[in-house]
Order: sequence, then structure tokens, then C-alpha cells
Amino acid sequence: MSTSQFLTALAQISGVLFVVASMLAMGLSLTMAMILKPLRNVRLVVLALVANFALVPLLAYGIVSVIPIEESLKDGLIILSCAAGAPFLPKLVQGAKGDIALGVGMMVLLMVVTIVYLPLVLPWLLSGVSVSAWDIAKSLVVLMLIPLAVGLLVRWHSPDTAAKYQPLMNKVSTVSLLVLLVVGLGLNVSNIVDLIGTGGIGALLLFIIGSLVIGLLLGGRDPEIRSVMSLGTAQRNLSAAIVVAAQNFAGGMTLPFVLVGAIVLLLILLPTARRMGSHRLPTTAETSAGVQAS
Repeated sequence: MSTSQFLTALAQISGVLFVVASMLAMGLSLTMAMILKPLRNVRLVVLALVANFALVPLLAYGIVSVIPIEESLKDGLIILSCAAGAPFLPKLVQGAKGDIALGVGMMVLLMVVTIVYLPLVLPWLLSGVSVSAWDIAKSLVVLMLIPLAVGLLVRWHSPDTAAKYQPLMNKVSTVSLLVLLVVGLGLNVSNIVDLIGTGGIGALLLFIIGSLVIGLLLGGRDPEIRSVMSLGTAQRNLSAAIVVAAQNFAGGMTLPFVLVGAIVLLLILLPTARRMGSHRLPTTAETSAGVQAS
């Protein structure tokens, strides 16, 4: 096995481990009622859907119309803009000290809508693209929904067991994310170099910043909700985007661009989430919980 093959396998394993451990950790710390409660806010749900499936694609379309980048990179940005509901969202929300239950609920909502939205919209936006809803759904269901459901069941059946293993799953997800970030960055150095001078990196940065701003503007005044909206709008469903790019644009720069986008998104959103968390004052409930824990 070559070094490249080893690093690729390590990235794949750490990626799967991160998603599964994150979903388990979220399930072990929450209940179904906690996840569904914020989604009963119809206004919030509508704003999240409008932000992710109308405003963000419009933003991407505006960027590729203004910045002169080659067609394959335009395709990559449009694909990213149409794929929402990322497994990284709860981890980002955790770093931002936002509403975790809302983060998980929004992730599931956006993921389910993405499965329906991509096959309907992408063939209309990009000619010659064929999208299978099942190809997108199967990995998301296996890696995200099933571990989340298992965690919720354990929490419902045995809260003590859930409390015991939730910190472990949280640590596993954090370490896996760090490994994925470092290895992924190493594997995509050549792709990043290839994008220098093409305008692709600039378009990607504009897209991420613009998406964050859209979420912030629609997130309202509550910092816990605003952080979820901004991070949830900026972080895209990379699994779905990679599936579409690999099936329809193999051999060009579209797939490498999406892979680079995955790394750049994390490099920007992880410190952004931490900065949000560092500026948020603890709530009365959090302060009380900290006193009780000590």
C-alpha cells in the first residue's frame, strides 16, 4: 500500500468515525422531544429552508456570474450550494455554544429536504446532470440517522449509560475530526495549488462568508439560534455534493473543487464557531449546571 493510499484510507475511516461518533454523542445527550421542540417554530423552519435552498443557491449563481471561473468550478459551487444538512453542524454548534437540539433538528430537516431537492433542482440548473435520491440517502441514513436513533434509544432506555458514554463519543468525534482535517488538507494540497490563479478559491471564500451572513441576518437576536442558523447555512452537505460530483463530473476539476471546498469550509467554520462561543455569555441554566457539576 502506497503512502497516498494509506492516507486516503485514513481520511475515509476518520470521516466515517467522526460522523458516527458525533451522531451517537448527540443522541446520547438529547431526547426526540428536545430535537422536535425547536422545529415547531414554523417561522424558524421556513427561514432555514429559504436560506439554504433559495438564498444560498442564488448567492452561488451570483458569484459565478460575476467572477470569471471555468465551467467545472462553477458546477462545483452550484452543487455545494444546493446540498444542505451537514453532519458537521452539531459539532460546530457545540463549539459556538448554540442550541444543540436545534442544531441536530435542523441538520435532519435540511438533510431530508436535500435528498428530495437535489434530484429535482440540479438537473434544471446544470445540464446533463443525473442525480439519484437513493445514492444520496443511503449513506446519510446509515452514517447519520441510524447512529442518532441508537443514541436516542440508549438515552431513553438507560439515561445513566448514556451519560457514561456520551463524553467518550464526543472525544472520539473530536479526535477523528482533527485527523480528517489534517489528512484531508495533506491529500488536497495539489488540488489547492491547481486552483491558485483560477478564481476558484476566491469564489469559495465569498460563498462561505456570504452564506454565514445570510444565516446571521435570518437568525434573529437570540445568539443560540443565530449561531445555528449562520453555521447551518454556511456548512454544506459535503457527502451529497461529493456523490453528485463523482457520478457526473469525474475526470474534471469539479470533484477536486468540491473536496477542496470541504477542507476550506472546516478551516473557516471551526474557528468561527469557537469565536462565536467565546463571545456568548453563559445562560442562567448553564451557570447553574456548572455550579452543580462542581
